[in-house]
Order: sequence, then C-alpha cells, then structure tokens
Amino acid sequence: MKKLLLATTATALMAGSAFAEDVKIGVILGFTGPLESITPQMGDGAELAIKEVSDSGALLGGAKVESIRGDSTCIDAGAATAAAERLVTSDKVNAIMGADCSGVTGAILQNVARANGVVMVSPSATSPGLSTAEDDGLFFRTAPSDARQGVIITNILQDRGVESVALTYTNNDYGKGLADAFKAEFEAAGGEVTISAAHEDGKADYSAEVGALASAGGDVLVVAGYVDQGGSGVIRGALDSGAFDTFYLPDGMVGTKLNEVFGAELNGSYGAYPGTDSSGAATYGEMAKAAGFDGTSAFSAESYDAAALIMLSMQAAKSSASADFKDHIFDVANAPGVEIFPGELEKALKLIADGQEVNYVGASAVELVGAGESAGNYQEIEFSDGAYSTIKYR
Repeated sequence: MKKLLLATTATALMAGSAFAEDVKIGVILGFTGPLESITPQMGDGAELAIKEVSDSGALLGGAKVESIRGDSTCIDAGAATAAAERLVTSDKVNAIMGADCSGVTGAILQNVARANGVVMVSPSATSPGLSTAEDDGLFFRTAPSDARQGVIITNILQDRGVESVALTYTNNDYGKGLADAFKAEFEAAGGEVTISAAHEDGKADYSAEVGALASAGGDVLVVAGYVDQGGSGVIRGALDSGAFDTFYLPDGMVGTKLNEVFGAELNGSYGAYPGTDSSGAATYGEMAKAAGFDGTSAFSAESYDAAALIMLSMQAAKSSASADFKDHIFDVANAPGVEIFPGELEKALKLIADGQEVNYVGASAVELVGAGESAGNYQEIEFSDGAYSTIKYR
C-alpha cells in the first residue's frame, strides 16, 4: 500500500511538472553596433524580470522562463532579421523582448514577427512610423514615440531661451523620424532650424558635415545620432573646429560613454531620455545595483518593463502562445487594478491567477496609449564637472 501511494505521488509530481510548460523569451538588442555601450544594461534589465518570474514559480502553474539573446546590431536589417528568425524557428521563443533601434525593429516585425505570429515588445524603438505600422496586434513598446520626444526637445530648448538650432541626424528610420518630429514642433513654436542634415555612421572624419552645420549656424547643435557612432563623431568634429560648443543630446546620444569620451568638453550641454522619478524607478535602480548593473542607464527600466508585460499577459491569458496573450497586454499595463512595481511580479502573477486585475506601473511608469506605446516620461540631463546628471523630469 505504501509503495502504491509513493508511486501515485511521484506520478502526480511528474504530471504537474509536465503541465508547467517552460517559456522562452528572445532578448534581441544591438549588443554590437552604435548602441553597444547601453544595450548590456538593457539586456540585464529584461533578464532581471525574467529571473524574478522564473524563480517565483508562479507563472502558468510553475513554468520556468529562459532568456535567449540575439544581436540586432541596431543598424543591419538583414542581420537582425536572421537573428530573429533563429530565435523563432530554431529556439522556439514564445515572444521577443526587442528590438532596440527603429529600423531593425520594423524589419523584424514585418519579416519575422508577423510571419510567425510572435509578440514583440520593444523597450527603445521610438520612430513615429511604428505607431501606424501593420502589426496584426503583435507589436508594443514601453518607449514613447519620437513624436512625443519632439515636443520634449522643443520645451527644453524654449525654457533655455534657444531661438535657433542646427540639426544633424543619423541617416536611418530613427534619426529621420526624430528629426522630422522635432523640426515640425520647434518651427511651429516659433523656433528656427537653420539646417537639417543627415550624417552616416561609421565614418572616420565628419569635417564636411560639421562645415555645413557651422555655415548654417545656430545657438545649439541638436545631434540626433548614436552615442557609439556618428553622433559622437560629429560632436568631436564640432568641438575641435570650434563650430559649436553647446549641444542638445536626444535619447540615442545619452550614455556614460559621453562622460568617458568628452568629459568636461560637454559642460553646459544638455538633453533628455525616457525616465521617471516614480517610486518604481527608484526601486528598480536599487534592484539593478544589487544585481551588478546600472539601472539608470538609458532604456534599462523600459527593458525590465517590456519583459514583465510579456509574462503578466501570459498569465492573464492562461497561455504562453502569442495568439492568446497579445490581447491581454493592454489589460495588465493599464488601470484599473492593483498597482504593480518592480520586485512585485510574483504578487502580480498570483493576483492574476486569483482572477484579480493588475495595473502594471513598473520601473518606467508604464501607461500604454494608441497602438500600444508608452505615453512618455522623460528625464532632462545637463553636463557639469565632466559628467551628466538628471536635473528635472518631464
């Protein structure tokens, strides 16, 4: 009788383990390329949420969650598509946290995600064009559109009394989308954009581009580029030639690499990138520090939130299949419901399992609007004493 009882118990345990199907989430970011100095913190942020949920045993009856990384390169649509194809067809991921840069994100969405019915939640793709892209209800982002960033840049410049700017942007979907959004907003507010000129990444010399910008003039040079690529090259050329000494730096240009490369040369320059002073942001910063990475790095908080939304929506759908949980992302991201902050993912999963609603606030004060993108909070930064720091939230 005792042996029979033990056998029955063992069978039940095996059945329970088999029922809890493991979940795989692809984390595809530009681990090489023009944002490679900030993507490690983004990947770490997503994987912090994934570990939190996996360790809890509270997802879908005890599912373990595995992160599988892919390299988007940020700029090579072909390489990004191939990496995403591998994640979906070979690794069999249930969803994708990513991609990062707008061009490769759009390529993966159209060539891989839609073709295979896989949900994508990007933490940092900001092109306004993604708001209206055909996505079959599969694409979301915890980052705001650059239509919002255009307003933020204009507000900051106006508050500082800037009347005219020269504008340079990286020649891709992100750069052009941001440049167009900012130019329209700034000019509508009465400002003057003396020149709006693209630059290519990967060049050793930007003297020609700087010469054109200098000829046009402006109180400030707005550099809508990448911190590890052409954006920094343009700044170096402008500083060395004396063409400009004050720069506005949007989200793609904000990273500690600026402190290392330029130091005090950027004193007096300023910019902004997504961020909030919410209690969730502070909590996430502490969690990241304990885990050994910088949670204040650009788009790290948004990456944690992107991964969290994927897993919470799976719980709400009682399924890890994208076709099932895609319609629940708005439900878990917005009110009504119990507010959920970083470190509370197990609590959220249990509430959802009990039939209660949750309102995921997370690390970046997530509120999804429109086609499924963040409404947008920004932190304004300023360079002083050779480093940047946050001086205000907007």
